[in-house]
Amino acid sequence: MVKLRRLQQGKRALEEEIKEVKSVSDFLQKELATLQTEAYQLEGIHKEKEELCRKLQFQCEECEQDSVRHLNQNKKSEELLEQYRCEIQEFKLKHRKQRMKFENQLHQLIEQHKNLHSVFSPERLPDEIKSTENTKSQMLSAEQIKLAQLHRLLEELEEMEKQKQPVTAAAETKEE
Repeated sequence: MVKLRRLQQGKRALEEEIKEVKSVSDFLQKELATLQTEAYQLEGIHKEKEELCRKLQFQCEECEQDSVRHLNQNKKSEELLEQYRCEIQEFKLKHRKQRMKFENQLHQLIEQHKNLHSVFSPERLPDEIKSTENTKSQMLSAEQIKLAQLHRLLEELEEMEKQKQPVTAAAETKEE
């Protein structure tokens, strides 16, 4: 009997322990379910964060590429701008040279006009006509003198050729 009572007490103690273990087990099962739900939610959040991170990296790479492209475009634009500045400077210099050349030509024409005006002014015209007529008459008389000299030289040349022919004919007969 004592043994039976001890066994019954042991059984009750075991049943109580089983109840406690079962209640701890139920509590742990609930805790496990809560932790699994939390873990599942955290995995979802982690996946969302990774996706967001990938998107941000992609956007960052695109921004860097855009930045590089813009820098290259800016560099090309600056080079073109510098080239255009040089061309403008060259054009200005060329235009300035042409303007200076034109101004020099204009000054020369003005001086020529002044000289021609002073030479051919209406007041000087009668004197110029007289001077030109005197020069013309002097040139005509000089031409007549030269023609006379030329005529006399031609006569002398013809006379010398006449004298040479008999001497040449005599020399030819001697050689034969």
